[in-house]
Amino acid sequence: MGVPVVAVFGSSRTAPGTAAWAQAEAWGRLVAGHGFAAATGGYGGSMEAVSRGAKAAGGLVIGVTAPDLFKSRSGANAHVDLELPAPTLTGRIERILEVSRAALALPGGLGTLTEILVAWNLAYIQRLQGEPPFPIGVDAAWRPLLRPHLELSARELDLLTFLEGPGDVAAFLARLHPAE
Repeated sequence: MGVPVVAVFGSSRTAPGTAAWAQAEAWGRLVAGHGFAAATGGYGGSMEAVSRGAKAAGGLVIGVTAPDLFKSRSGANAHVDLELPAPTLTGRIERILEVSRAALALPGGLGTLTEILVAWNLAYIQRLQGEPPFPIGVDAAWRPLLRPHLELSARELDLLTFLEGPGDVAAFLARLHPAE
């Protein structure tokens, strides 16, 4: 794929007309505006809002769906340019991460948390192997849950960039471009 991709994770429950929808749509516009394609889970809610925002900004939208898992969903949302079906939930998350050079996570539920944790573990393993870790930006709303406790250290936490607003998202995306 010629254009670099950024994954954006978020809730399937986000409804149009809400602040969460507006935030997801804005993040999609920012992703496309910084020259990236947006990869999401391809369905409704935040995934659709991100897709709509990216499309409105002239970006390419990739939807990694799981039709065998989500039988009640009728396919990718109308803003998806390229649908990539995956056979399982973990396969779907892995596929999204494989095509992406970084990930962003909006507020969400258990599915979004699972996506964050898989990406975070990938970054952790890359760091252990001496590779640059996979960049992950998460909405600051996740901070109370994703804080040092149990056996989680500040060193692991620093693999996440907490994003307080659109300016932080823009700065995160700008850092993904190699210096020219």
